[in-house]
Amino acid sequence: MREFEHFPNLVTMFFVRAAEKGDAPFLWAKKEGAWRSISWREAAETVASLAAALKAIGLRRGDNVMLVSENRPEWCIADLAIMASGCTTVPTYTTNTTRDHQHILDDSGAKAVIVSTHKLAQTLLPAALRTSGCEHVIGIEPILAGQSSTVGFHQWDAMIASQTPDVASCAAAANFARSDLACIIYTSGTGGAPRGVMQHHGSILHNVEGCVDIIATDFGWDDEVFLSFLPSSHAYEHSGGQFFPIGLGGQIYYSEGLEKLASNIEEVRPTIMVVVPRLFEVLRQRIMKNVEKQGRLANYLMDRALAIGARQHGRGLPLWDRPMDLILGRTLRPKIAKRFGGRIKAMVSGGAPLNPEVGIFFQSVGLTLLQGYGQTETGPVISCNRPKAGVRMDTVGPPMLNTEVRIAEDGEILVRGELVMMGYWRNPALTERAIIDGWLHTGDVGHLDEDGRIVITDRKKDLIVNDKGDNVAPQKVEGMLTLQPEIVQAMVVGDKRPYVVGLVVPDPEWTAEWCAANRRGCNFAKLRTDPDYIRGLSAAVDRVNADLSVIEKVRRFIVADEPFTVENQQLTPSIKIRRHVLKEIYGERLDALYKRQA
Repeated sequence: MREFEHFPNLVTMFFVRAAEKGDAPFLWAKKEGAWRSISWREAAETVASLAAALKAIGLRRGDNVMLVSENRPEWCIADLAIMASGCTTVPTYTTNTTRDHQHILDDSGAKAVIVSTHKLAQTLLPAALRTSGCEHVIGIEPILAGQSSTVGFHQWDAMIASQTPDVASCAAAANFARSDLACIIYTSGTGGAPRGVMQHHGSILHNVEGCVDIIATDFGWDDEVFLSFLPSSHAYEHSGGQFFPIGLGGQIYYSEGLEKLASNIEEVRPTIMVVVPRLFEVLRQRIMKNVEKQGRLANYLMDRALAIGARQHGRGLPLWDRPMDLILGRTLRPKIAKRFGGRIKAMVSGGAPLNPEVGIFFQSVGLTLLQGYGQTETGPVISCNRPKAGVRMDTVGPPMLNTEVRIAEDGEILVRGELVMMGYWRNPALTERAIIDGWLHTGDVGHLDEDGRIVITDRKKDLIVNDKGDNVAPQKVEGMLTLQPEIVQAMVVGDKRPYVVGLVVPDPEWTAEWCAANRRGCNFAKLRTDPDYIRGLSAAVDRVNADLSVIEKVRRFIVADEPFTVENQQLTPSIKIRRHVLKEIYGERLDALYKRQA
């Protein structure tokens, strides 16, 4: 393995890798039913031309440029070109409303916006035309130009064609330091309005170097293939799904979306995937249902695999389990591995806590699942499990390379190192509260185990403190509820209350099966008040309660009106529930659960 360079900035890292890889494929997207690639050389030339074009329209070093696009090769090229021009990228979610865009434009003071499609421009343009700072709108695809005397409209291809690609000059001009600002990433707002996190080049490079250390040490480093699925505007995907592959000199395929993710995995055959826990939960349920349909032998093998996995977890394989483990390695596991392309080295879970049972499931069926931990304020990765050190799914692994972690007296996890953000954009007061004496106060509660691995209890601000002063971790309870076949989503509350109550979203497949078995029409509005249907959901809650302590038990629940989605603003773009939104919608009905007689 070659030594990983200590790069001065992200742009230099890219141009070094592009020079090494030349005409090798780099970015892939599916067009007209076929995967088509852009080589490293082509990408470098396009980055150089676009960076020069951004300067030509008047953008200067230190200006902010907002980027609104779905995952595609142009996202990566635009991001690199913005940085190469000396500007700062402001990534923005495609699911944002006009009001969201307005907030970010006003707060960031972005001088320009790059937007991918006409559809996304319809939401963006009203905000861009109203804000006082935006001077340019650049459309990757043709967009309808607004009428404005202050905003100039530009077309992506024309801008690139206007500048002769001079890669050497562009690379030489990238004299940024690791401490210089690279991007302002607005948090997805699980508890309120998004805040701009200032990530410097060193923060992301620190993440890349730490991740390369894990892959190189535990798996070996050889022409890695990534499948990009999470929004590139999210810090986790931005660092882990874009700059990490660039650091490795790997290839990035851009998924066609959730509905085609399974087929994309089989086609692309990725070696590394960066995924959020919710997707693992969905994949687990699909695998289990598929096995259930295959007969007694398949179900027997799955039961044996899960039993062995539970015993093996964090301890190694007992001698008496080895014969069956060999059988599983030749029967069940290869079939499941094939559904994931057959060459996965690791799937990395981050962005939210992973239920240990889900992690053990994937380990049991032969897929290496690594749980990491971090937040936007740390570039974002703080820690990750290391396979050679023994993966424990109830931990998020030891801190990454050159990362300090300590636990405060009240249990809060504190982090120090180059990965820590510069601060919150235009919010020094909040920055001073978050970073004290160089230590970032994460807001997460946990401890270090005997091997130095971080164990997360919960978000400090999300902890439920009941009326007796007992603490309940809601994400643990919610994770157990959503593992039941009857429940697909859940939220629990109970702060300053005598017990915990819940909000659940029934699984649509289970609902359809229940309706067929009970000869009922699947009218969800009626089902929500059907006593028999509610008893079916209650059985799932009872199973969960059997494994919870007295203070954690969910005593009552209500059924949500609709699933939590990004579109209805009840999920963040990284698939985390927006508690403040759900409490606003269902607060009165949840409060009413405490008024009922036991």
